[in-house]
Amino acid sequence: MALDQESDKELDETEGEEMTFLDHLEELRWHILRSVASILIFTIIAWIFQKEIFGKVIMGPSKSEFWTNRMLCKLADATGVEGLCFTQANFILQSREVSGQFMMALTQSILVGLLFSFPYFFWEIWRFVKPGLKLTEAKAARGAVFWVSLLFFMGVSFGYFVVSPMAINFLASFKLDESIQNQFDISDYISLLSMMTLACGLTFQLPMITYVLSRVGVLTPSFMREYRRHAVVVILIVAAVITPSPDMISQLLVTIPLLGLYEVSIIVSARVNRQREAEML
Repeated sequence: MALDQESDKELDETEGEEMTFLDHLEELRWHILRSVASILIFTIIAWIFQKEIFGKVIMGPSKSEFWTNRMLCKLADATGVEGLCFTQANFILQSREVSGQFMMALTQSILVGLLFSFPYFFWEIWRFVKPGLKLTEAKAARGAVFWVSLLFFMGVSFGYFVVSPMAINFLASFKLDESIQNQFDISDYISLLSMMTLACGLTFQLPMITYVLSRVGVLTPSFMREYRRHAVVVILIVAAVITPSPDMISQLLVTIPLLGLYEVSIIVSARVNRQREAEML
């Protein structure tokens, strides 16, 4: 919230000032440079702690002692669905290129740098965009940095602690025949983990996307309520895709939060719609 308040002060200070096209380009250049610098700083920090990050964070979902895997085993005991319990990593990770491990260390450092610099990165972009908004639009979007960052990290956490362990559990234990060993390239493992976490981080932006579309009059709460059944079908398909495990409990663990996001988005759209109607009076 402090970032948004500082941005509001800058907006008040620059209100009424006209900038040329070159001035806008120069300002955009500095916003981009500061954003890249923040990514670089977090990337360097991640590089310094690369072994700890890889062993405990990157490899965490593949280990039986991972918090989510232990909770899933308890859930499996309670429900009788044995497929939920992940007791042992049934695969081997390999690096088949000479520079493979170095590139993976570099890749994971950049991913961590992007992840933790996201709030500042978005704030810099927001500082550039906000002066171009009308005063009413700027006030309506107050708190955007906070909510976008919060939803992003909630989505990343959901992808890391819920979706990724279940996907890795299923894919690592799936075999056509017991004589076939699962030996995966380390790049494939990291790609799967990053895709699951970042995809969920973006998916959790649904309420903010709804807010923007409702604000410009493209989306209405009545439309979202009317097509709620269609949305449920789409959410079920998405849950089935990102949780390849065939059991219903795994899919429900993903479906319920997504349905909750949709319902929250309806509430957001309804609130924005009431604000728009009040402004028009």
